[in-house]
Amino acid sequence: MNLIARQNGHGGKFWNPLLTATGEPRATVELTSLRTLWINTGTLCNLTCENCYIESSPTNDALSYISRAEVRAYLDEIAQLDLGVSEIGFTGGEPFMNPEFLEMVTDCLETGVRVLILTNAMRPMMKCATALLRLQVEFGDRLILRVSVDHFDKRLHVEERGKRSWEPMIKGLQWLSQNHFAVAVAGRTRWGENEQELRDGFAKLFAQIAVDVDARDPVSLILFPEMDVNADVPEITTACWSTLGVDPDDMMCASARMVVKRKGAAAPDVVACTLLPHEAEFSYGATLAGSLGAVALNHPHCSKFCVLGGGSCSG
Repeated sequence: MNLIARQNGHGGKFWNPLLTATGEPRATVELTSLRTLWINTGTLCNLTCENCYIESSPTNDALSYISRAEVRAYLDEIAQLDLGVSEIGFTGGEPFMNPEFLEMVTDCLETGVRVLILTNAMRPMMKCATALLRLQVEFGDRLILRVSVDHFDKRLHVEERGKRSWEPMIKGLQWLSQNHFAVAVAGRTRWGENEQELRDGFAKLFAQIAVDVDARDPVSLILFPEMDVNADVPEITTACWSTLGVDPDDMMCASARMVVKRKGAAAPDVVACTLLPHEAEFSYGATLAGSLGAVALNHPHCSKFCVLGGGSCSG
């Protein structure tokens, strides 16, 4: 049961997975093909951000470190079921803090898929610089690192991530670019600028710090809408697809799932998407096979981030 359901009580918004609060059929999204499998490496992070949707911090281990063996089991299942996964994404927390992380990345790359790593590009990543360079030489552009730069203005980035978060991130981003890694950047829209203003500002920053990222490309610079479980957002009905001109096949849960390892759990769990790691109704058990059905859009993030915000964590 999610937070909104508990707040509103029975019959409120986001309570019934089949019907909205007004009794209309709730929208669902069918998994068309599992193209991206996300692996959450654990919620531990070197930063405590102001508005982290997963509440990562140096002390939050609600999602434990997943192990190399556990990740390999999912790679085996992908092969056995011939699921056609073309991308493995790693998120956290800060993935580079997981002690088995580089071995997991290597195992994934060796299967022939693309690997996308979400990172703050700070000290945990730079401690792995030598090993990362070896992977870049061997696998080239199949290894992509997406660096979190919340805003092109240092003052606003630091407002979100803390006083000592800017310079180390800039150095890590420059190092990645100078060593010809495939690099992308993730920014945020929380401060109210329009997309053009944000892309113009990031373009100036990238030019100033000599980083090879195209701020005009929505894949190279992805701008995430904000998430707030307490926001009053509309529920998505089956009629909304045509009303909004949105294709359900474009939703993240039409092509992706995420694996998490909850603290104290005997095994990892597969969940509907990267945004809902703790919600029981979006969990499908330990196997990918059990997660291949439809997802009911029964959470505020489904509405605000994905359908109305157009957000997607995949590249």
